[in-house]
Amino acid sequence: MVVVLLIRRFKCPTTGCPAVTFAEQIPGLTRPHARHTPVLHDLLARIAQTLAGRPGARLARRLGMPTAKDTMLRLLRASPLERPGAVRVLGVDEFALLKGHTYATLLVDLEARRPIDVLPGREAEPVARWLADHPEVQIICRDRASAYAEAARRTAPQAVQVADAWHLWNNLAKAVEKTVTGHYGCIRSAHTAVHQPGKPQPPTEPDGMLDVRGRPRRIVVTIRERHRAVQSLLAQGRSLRGISRELDLDYYAVRRYARTANVDELLVKVTQCRSLLDDYKPYIYERFVQGCRNASQLHREVCD
Repeated sequence: MVVVLLIRRFKCPTTGCPAVTFAEQIPGLTRPHARHTPVLHDLLARIAQTLAGRPGARLARRLGMPTAKDTMLRLLRASPLERPGAVRVLGVDEFALLKGHTYATLLVDLEARRPIDVLPGREAEPVARWLADHPEVQIICRDRASAYAEAARRTAPQAVQVADAWHLWNNLAKAVEKTVTGHYGCIRSAHTAVHQPGKPQPPTEPDGMLDVRGRPRRIVVTIRERHRAVQSLLAQGRSLRGISRELDLDYYAVRRYARTANVDELLVKVTQCRSLLDDYKPYIYERFVQGCRNASQLHREVCD
């Protein structure tokens, strides 16, 4: 639809006026120097606030309002920010601006379900200063970071500290995973005894620990040797940095070997990863035992 609009243009008689002429504006339809009507501007601004740049531009294009992602970002930056009111239930968590280097703290009004502030870093001082200015906070929902706990105890003693649901489930899942991987051997033996009683498994069947020839996989041997070496040096009182230099391993790899007492926990994560080949491994192993060593032939048979 094309709207043909006739407006009046006024001239300023004041000498030295920088504008000289003024175009008549229609309330609710036009704005000075605007490329969008107020209605379209508000619609695009709402989309930008929800989806930001590229996703917002794609949705606007599907709705018949084609615009560029940069325009959506400009609308987002120009949107006025609502000042948060009294916050009763506060959510505190960290997020990475540059993972491993730069972090910040996000504050969320959990009752209104919207972010209200971003603080630099993830230390206790910025959070403590913010809480000192907001004594109305009654509940603080946070992760298990000691810095946030210290800030809440120091400047918001009236608030009840609770752990958020995501971290509770995440910690529970990690504890269960650690327990299961630590007993992987006995769980596998029990599963075999229940589902295949009296039928011993072929000793050479590949199970993630062994290859198709019945020999330990190279990665399994490497992990066992490194774990044994790291634990031995730790028992001698060596530091993690010293062990990293002596074994020529990454510091974080050494720390992972040092923190894991049972090597099976490391092996399960490496050898029991799911892949697209898992459903075909029994057939491939059977054909390998029969003497088929041609990978192309096995691939054709699996695809058929």
